[in-house]
Amino acid sequence: MLPGATVPSSLAGLLAVFRPCFTAPTFPTFVGLVVGLIAQTRRRTVCGMLIGAGLEQLWHHSRAHRFFALARWSSDTVGLALADLIVAHLLPVGSPLTVAVDDTLFKRSGKKVFGVAWHHDGAAKGPKPIGFGNCWVVAGIVVLLPFLSRPVCLPVLARLWRPRQTGKIAHARELAELIAARYPDRHVHVVGDAAYVGERLRNLQTRITWTSRLKVTSVLHELPPPRTGRSGRPRTRGARLGTPTDLAAAAVRGRWRDTRVRRYGRTDAVQITEVICLWYGSFRSQTVRVILVRDNKPRTRDRDDRGYGLPLVTTDLHSSAEDLVARYASRWGI
Repeated sequence: MLPGATVPSSLAGLLAVFRPCFTAPTFPTFVGLVVGLIAQTRRRTVCGMLIGAGLEQLWHHSRAHRFFALARWSSDTVGLALADLIVAHLLPVGSPLTVAVDDTLFKRSGKKVFGVAWHHDGAAKGPKPIGFGNCWVVAGIVVLLPFLSRPVCLPVLARLWRPRQTGKIAHARELAELIAARYPDRHVHVVGDAAYVGERLRNLQTRITWTSRLKVTSVLHELPPPRTGRSGRPRTRGARLGTPTDLAAAAVRGRWRDTRVRRYGRTDAVQITEVICLWYGSFRSQTVRVILVRDNKPRTRDRDDRGYGLPLVTTDLHSSAEDLVARYASRWGI
């Protein structure tokens, strides 16, 4: 057993929330590894966690390895228990949940490491942003803390993505639906980059909205016209609106409006235009909103040279454009 003196009472009370997620023999191992993960200042390997908790002389390392390889517990159950703590203590009662989805590369090497491959590595330096290891699709709950100017994302669920198998968007949708099912009385607003929007998001629950960056090559259409009463198949989409660049050019004739948005820890004066339309290639007949934002800032990571910032597409038809811009910008702060 883990010596009680090694676990502060405040941490022990917090970890007690996870007791139903484990069997009686496994829970002390979980507590010991968590304590070691917090106390370890160097490599947070399995053996490193034992050293951090001061258990390397009390437990054989196989006990810790069996926890991950053979013990009966579910990472989803643990993640949802963690989400309960976040929702109960860090979010207002009944407020919607903002969930950020993205993928991260955990670099690994060796012939016997499961699920490794070459992946894109956004944090890599040099001309080839690739790395070898495990790629995890992660869903985290976004919270605002009173002592920070930017939002914080607390990861709760993850899926291992392997090439030529289940796609990243399908994993992200599954994670979002797990969170939505956990809180049936709340709306879930999901945000992700352009890699996390596509046909896999058709027919989402009405309580789940999805906001993402719209690819600049995407073709948009007006809503389908009303039925004429004539025989034949009714039209599934209206006139072609074109790409986001075409929308920006059409909006020059006076549809930009001045407003202020909160993003990246500051309030900016910007111009916004939006259109309700169809992105038939991805969402088919589901109505979406496309939002374009422009300002007088110099070109940065989230701006291009087309006269507007990155175009946003969302299934949220009720929130204001300012809130949607702030919601998407929150993921950059993370």
